[in-house]
Amino acid sequence: MEMTPPNSPLEDARSYLESRALLVLLIAVSLGFGWILLPFYGTILWGVILALLFTPMYRWWLARLKRRRSVAAFLTLLVVLVMVILPFALVTAALAQEAAATYQRIQSGAWNPALYLQSVFDALPRWLTGPLNSLGFTDFAALQSKLVSVLTQASQLIATQALSIGFDTFDFVARVFIMLYLAFFLIRDGDAVLRSVRRAIPLEPAHQLELAQKFATVTRATVKGNLLVAMIQGLLGGLAFWFLGVQSALLWAVLMAVLSLLPAVGAALVWGPVAIYFFASGAVWQGVALAAYGVLVIGLVDNVLRPVLVGKETRMPDYLVMISTLGGLGVFGINGFVLGPVVAALFIAVWHIYGSAREGDISPGGSDAV
Repeated sequence: MEMTPPNSPLEDARSYLESRALLVLLIAVSLGFGWILLPFYGTILWGVILALLFTPMYRWWLARLKRRRSVAAFLTLLVVLVMVILPFALVTAALAQEAAATYQRIQSGAWNPALYLQSVFDALPRWLTGPLNSLGFTDFAALQSKLVSVLTQASQLIATQALSIGFDTFDFVARVFIMLYLAFFLIRDGDAVLRSVRRAIPLEPAHQLELAQKFATVTRATVKGNLLVAMIQGLLGGLAFWFLGVQSALLWAVLMAVLSLLPAVGAALVWGPVAIYFFASGAVWQGVALAAYGVLVIGLVDNVLRPVLVGKETRMPDYLVMISTLGGLGVFGINGFVLGPVVAALFIAVWHIYGSAREGDISPGGSDAV
């Protein structure tokens, strides 16, 4: 029987076809697996984020439990449950009640935003109402009706969504279980998983290390920085609204916390209009106090803490952090405040690797070129 000599054209062609077929199969099954996991991409993302954030705590437990990995991972998840999941559920339940009460006040007419809007317009100076009239803002009745409709729908949506979460629906419980289940194994076996992924990626070890470090650093800094800033701004704004007698202070505090994910202007989108209303309704000292408090206290948190917690650790300019965050929120929704900066950081890292390799700073073997 005639044997095909090694390195013959036929053998090379067969090897080429096998490698290409394997690549096509790899892409196909990867896309199929990604399609299956797509409904849970947010849950999986937060499972990975929890693992990244709490791995240092797991290692602390591990050193004190004689290397019992499962016990250390379980205790770490117990801390996550007490520090993260339960407070989130309690705040969401309180938010559900607040949103439902706001919706009922709007429906019953006890709280009519149209009257507040009319009082603001009536208090505007003539030099400002003139340009507004020329721009077509003369049909205040239609504008007020539209505003009431939007606020009613928004409060109803918030109440519905918050109630569905607050009362532990099956979908919420299932997603929390999947997130914690995934986080448990990533915390316990994260090093082994990372080694397997690095072996499968066809990049030099130095490049793999740079990308892995960039991903972990940016994810930790973005989550810790943005969430900390959001919680502080929401808390400060909610306390100010409560002190000034603004109704539904908790609802506005949560809204400020969510909007504070938008750098520079987020929380001001809530306290700014309230301060304007105070001025327009004759409550001058409340308007002055809220405006000064918003600029000097709430705004200072954003201007001081965010660059230190996010920009400094990610080593990205503030403008790039802001643009990538806004773009991520627009594309991925609430998860975009993490994914946007992460994609931007990986973009910079990959181009740095590519540019260094082309210039000869990094040789194909991964060491510095001589």
